[in-house]
Amino acid sequence: MKIKDLRVDFVNSLSGIYDSEEILSFFYLLSEEILGLKRVDVAMHLDKILSIDEQASFDKARKRLEKQEPVQYIIGETYFYGIPFMVNEHVLIPRPETEELVDWIIGDQKKGKQSKTILDIGTGSGCIAISLAKKIPEAKVYAMDISEQAIQVAKYNAKKNKADITFIKADVLEIEELFQDFDIIVSNPPYVRELEKKEMKSNVLDNEPQQALFVSDSEPLLFYKKITDLASAKLRENGSLYFEINQYLGIETKKMIESKGFKSVEVRKDLYDNERMIKARFN
Repeated sequence: MKIKDLRVDFVNSLSGIYDSEEILSFFYLLSEEILGLKRVDVAMHLDKILSIDEQASFDKARKRLEKQEPVQYIIGETYFYGIPFMVNEHVLIPRPETEELVDWIIGDQKKGKQSKTILDIGTGSGCIAISLAKKIPEAKVYAMDISEQAIQVAKYNAKKNKADITFIKADVLEIEELFQDFDIIVSNPPYVRELEKKEMKSNVLDNEPQQALFVSDSEPLLFYKKITDLASAKLRENGSLYFEINQYLGIETKKMIESKGFKSVEVRKDLYDNERMIKARFN
């Protein structure tokens, strides 16, 4: 089978599940992974005959896509802040809005200042911690997660990207006090309420780790309250607390943080005009 014929079959077989543009994006991602051909290269090799193994790899990926498994899990890798990360069912797939949070933190750091200590709570794939370690090389970065499987993924990603991270396995809800002072504490904790499940696509609901996504409707700020309490005791002078937040709870989250003694609390919108991140300081 030629590439051009495979592309037609691939699009037709998935057309009832995804729109055509998304299907083509899957095809080109898989072409790069399986064939080593970027999108522009595919256009130049449409008459290339595929081997039996190559056809089988596409067929296996297509069947997983039919079950609405995320293409990032199928490939086993995604990019975040220009850095490659291994991802699997034990970690959330990094989102563009989280890149905006990382960009905010990096933008706040002035060159030439003394080294920083950074703690990322709920690190998952390690995308926040590793990106900060790469972009703020003078920083000492710590990353915490409750999941041993997630920590193993994050450790792999740190090694792969030559980032020096200290990993800690712990349940933040069970911690009474952080183990040291920090200049920056950042977290993208679970914040999707059960009532919001109906807004989510099945590829997320059926595949990504529920523990990293959802909180009860009765305590939607559970993690934010706990982390803010911990931060209030262990942030150094002029230190900052950063969160990715639920877009529907920006006002509530801001008020809660202010109630813990933080005076300077700023909510920012993401590129989609949703209130998605918060920065807090004591002064």
